[in-house]
Amino acid sequence: MKTITDFLDHFGDAIDDPRVKMKTRHPVDEILLVTLCGVIGGADSWEDIETFGESKLAVLRETLPFSHGAPSDDTLRRFYRAIDPKAFQSAFVAFVRALLPDAGEQLIAVDGKTLRGSRSSDTKALHLVSAFATEARLVLAQVATAEKSNEITAIPELLKLLDLRGATVSIDAMGCQREIAQQIVDSGGHYLLGLKGNQGTLHDDVRLFFEKPPKGSSILAHEENDKGHGRLETRRCDVTSDIAWLQETHRWPGLQSIARITATRTLGGKTAAETRFYITDDTTDPKRILADTRSHWAIENTLHWTLDMSFGEDACRIRTHNAPLAIATIRHVALNLIQPFKHKRESVRKLRNRAGWDNHTLKRILKLTS
Repeated sequence: MKTITDFLDHFGDAIDDPRVKMKTRHPVDEILLVTLCGVIGGADSWEDIETFGESKLAVLRETLPFSHGAPSDDTLRRFYRAIDPKAFQSAFVAFVRALLPDAGEQLIAVDGKTLRGSRSSDTKALHLVSAFATEARLVLAQVATAEKSNEITAIPELLKLLDLRGATVSIDAMGCQREIAQQIVDSGGHYLLGLKGNQGTLHDDVRLFFEKPPKGSSILAHEENDKGHGRLETRRCDVTSDIAWLQETHRWPGLQSIARITATRTLGGKTAAETRFYITDDTTDPKRILADTRSHWAIENTLHWTLDMSFGEDACRIRTHNAPLAIATIRHVALNLIQPFKHKRESVRKLRNRAGWDNHTLKRILKLTS
């Protein structure tokens, strides 16, 4: 599969050019290509992408003609401000499905992130809710909202974009809603939802069960220890499927078990503990639930942290009209393409720099060469 060909096919076919046809010097494919290559190669602004394009014209012309050279920063800015965000989103989902045709039995973590640099004097910062395949390390889809409190309405829209058959969807307490759980089950997936106080007495009922288990209750447990760098961390999962009493009151779709995760960390003679509670319609295996709850945080550590530290997302000042969502989507494409080529001890930032400096590295990521 030629990655760059698939990218241009999916995005180029889905996006209508919003510009006046007689005044365009760079077709849509050229703008998409130089933007993606620029972002892969370390460019973080329209000016950076223009400079990157000027310096890499020979490489770009191996795919497209670029008869008028690289597009200017003004051309890029005008184009991305005006594009249809829904079409851009649909193109991204279709492109990722070409990279990962079958979700299968994997964990899909759902979480939101605010792009702080997209805030201006008259617009709120863009908030993106993303779905992340934790094992494949791929961003599967994203939906934009005006603010974090709208995640409850954004999550159902995000789930509609995904093939959930056989997959487990993990969401923090913000997404712990019966309607969301039902949607996941109806789509052929399983849910693993964090609990807080936003579901009436559900959180307290689950907490009290584990603190004072009824006589004869069956509770399975699994514990893991991690020691290193002067730190000792113990993680334990307790899970039970004795939940008939809970369903009589709360009636969650397909609920199979409830779980308690306890994490204890000792560092420098000081010990801190954290306890979290979950509900799931799937496994009662405490080892699997412990692994899935840990994997969920890959969306923070592998996706959100990387976008901030390696792509400078929060520092990006692209903030007008549809441009913030467009460039965020391109970052997701770039990260998806970069991940398979990253060595074990190599940072994404370092690989981005290498792609910017070394044409062979850039072409390998784009699958233009072996």
